[in-house]
Amino acid sequence: MNSLTKYQEVFLDYLEDQNYSKEPKGLYAPIDYILKLGGKRLRPILVLLASESFGTDFKKALPASLSVEIFHNFSLVHDDIMDEAPLRRGKPTVHKKWDVNTGILSGDAMLIMAYQQLHTYPPQQAQQLHQLFSKTAIQICEGQQYDVEFENRNAVSEAEYLQMIEYKTAVLVACALQMGAIIAEASEENQKKIYEFGRLLGLAFQLQDDYLDAFGNPETFGKQVGGDILENKKTFLYIKANEQGDEKQKDELSRFFSVETHKNEDKIHQVKKIFEATGAKKSTQKAIEEYTNKAITVLKSIEMDEQAKKHLLDFSEWLMTRNV
Repeated sequence: MNSLTKYQEVFLDYLEDQNYSKEPKGLYAPIDYILKLGGKRLRPILVLLASESFGTDFKKALPASLSVEIFHNFSLVHDDIMDEAPLRRGKPTVHKKWDVNTGILSGDAMLIMAYQQLHTYPPQQAQQLHQLFSKTAIQICEGQQYDVEFENRNAVSEAEYLQMIEYKTAVLVACALQMGAIIAEASEENQKKIYEFGRLLGLAFQLQDDYLDAFGNPETFGKQVGGDILENKKTFLYIKANEQGDEKQKDELSRFFSVETHKNEDKIHQVKKIFEATGAKKSTQKAIEEYTNKAITVLKSIEMDEQAKKHLLDFSEWLMTRNV
């Protein structure tokens, strides 16, 4: 990850230079708050990395990288309202620090601001960026709706779940990489390939997140291990356990996931035992490895400088070995 710190540092300086001390403060203060709350800034780094990988000055991609980061944080503000989440990155969520109406309105403003960042590019480039961004934005909304609907369903198929996480998570990773390629004026074929690399890597990333939520190191994961289990979320682990388990294991899983609780450590322990006994843990690890390998295969087929390709490979490996 050391080779990527320059992108992170330049982006953070660029973000710090943005002036959100505007009136009315009730609209802009929450925007400044959420944007400077922290996070790894993975998506904007990918915009910058992709642009330089295809041979252009990555600083040209700073407005696009900010666009992606503003959009990502807009989605978090609204997701936190929908989830009634009290904390984001260890701090009060926008709707808790202010109120729900402020969260909705400031989030709406962020969506508009995300598009405004793209107006700085030449007309043809701006049109390409807008088209990609709009497609991605609507897919993320669709993914969020699928996620909401799945909470009230007894059964979710593997294909349905993969589509949901592709739309909720993977498409924005793919979008960030293709935006960098557009700014660098990469060929259409290379744009498609870098998008596919990002889509596959994004799927692996979310599956890894599912896995770490149950089996990650509590000291390094960054949030409560077992949170998805306590919230009865039908993650990939749950789906594979339900698919591969015997009738007794399925009944136990169904019983645990019908219990509304947020503090039952025994529930986490017992469900994790089911995930292991049914082979769901191994199946999830295998799926993570498969999607990562597919992403790397696509990356190797892209025409770009080998050192740049190594940076993307390093990023992939770092992303998929975090907090194991």
